[in-house]
Amino acid sequence: MAIKNVVVNCTDVQRSVEYYTKFLELQVVGEPTPERAVLDAVTATIELRAVGNGRELSTWVGDDLQKGFRHVGLKVDRLDERAAVLKAAGVEFKLDPLDAEGKVRICFFYDPDGTLLEMIQGDLQYAEILDADGVARERALGVPQRPRFDHVAITIEDRERTSAYYDEHHGFSFIGTIEQPHDQRGFSIGYLKGGDTVLEVFTYQVPKSERDPQLDVAGFAYAELDGKPPADLGKLVSPDGTTVYVDPDGFAFAVGSEA
Repeated sequence: MAIKNVVVNCTDVQRSVEYYTKFLELQVVGEPTPERAVLDAVTATIELRAVGNGRELSTWVGDDLQKGFRHVGLKVDRLDERAAVLKAAGVEFKLDPLDAEGKVRICFFYDPDGTLLEMIQGDLQYAEILDADGVARERALGVPQRPRFDHVAITIEDRERTSAYYDEHHGFSFIGTIEQPHDQRGFSIGYLKGGDTVLEVFTYQVPKSERDPQLDVAGFAYAELDGKPPADLGKLVSPDGTTVYVDPDGFAFAVGSEA
């Protein structure tokens, strides 16, 4: 099972289509409208939906100590070259390209409505491998010919609880960890793999803030997962009538045929 689709709200669908197709080589699926467009990102789709409420009304902040959604990650080749093109176009960066823990190269930047995106180059070298078969399947995907959806990152309170839930309900296997030994907050990353996609979960040993999902403002709205609908999580309804579940850390997702 896997992450099938990521819904991103935007104030101008055409502008966002141009951004994602020009800079990230995503491919348009079907016929875009002013209200909606679907983009192929190889292992999942990114769905752009029009909303009237802009970035300024969002309660999301770019602080990983806020629980819930943190960013969308894409595997790429030629990361520095791609980052240079984004910078030349005036795209706002949160983190310039650098070599990170796990022997990968990464950078962080924003889409036109403030959704935080990451580009990652290279195969992660895990501090601890918990599922060797899962890691082997990940590496077998190889170097992408064009940017490929890799993960959604979320900040959580309890890794054991999160891993158990997404394993039982959505078939995600906990494949490994990356530690951040120089981070005074006690930062650790866990990787839950489903199909060709990943939930990247951040944990910290310091207090974190809460955030309720917002389905009607610009930015990340929710992910669509394979699996069975949960019976014990809170529910929201998106502007188009989709049932959206909220896990204990404030991460919003829809399930299978319900989406």
